[in-house]
Amino acid sequence: MGWSQDLFRALWRALSKEVKELVGTDQFGNKYYQIPEYKNWRGQTIREKRIVEAASKREIDYEIGDIPTEWEAWIKRTRKTPPTMEEILKNEKYREEIQIKSKDLHEKEKLLSKESNELLAPPAEMQIKGHASAPYFGKEEPSVAPTSTGKTFQPGSWLPQDSKNHNQ
Repeated sequence: MGWSQDLFRALWRALSKEVKELVGTDQFGNKYYQIPEYKNWRGQTIREKRIVEAASKREIDYEIGDIPTEWEAWIKRTRKTPPTMEEILKNEKYREEIQIKSKDLHEKEKLLSKESNELLAPPAEMQIKGHASAPYFGKEEPSVAPTSTGKTFQPGSWLPQDSKNHNQ
């Protein structure tokens, strides 16, 4: 089926005036093409297309990172001009430097956290009873009897009876 598909595409391009122009290649061997805007046989204007042909890979073998970020930006039209090989290599070197600096910073933070843990006293243990928004925060148990002052009313608590007492 592969050869028939290629034959059909070639025939379609010949009839539809689609002309692929090689724009560039990357370090992985992927080829990038541009099909300029053209009018088809019905007079419709077909906008420019940008295509990548992966180097000896099927679509299902594609993985993230197989296409450099700069070329991906060109294909998605977030940049107008195709990237140069020098630009790609420069950006890749910059990413590697940032990664190395990030690892160094992470290791320094580990050392500092170990040193600071040795110097600091352990935190005091606190026992929290209840929740701060509860009406009985800080008390041992909620009151069974209702309480009231001039402006507030606090109903008493209700606890279900044990199943043993309930059956008797």
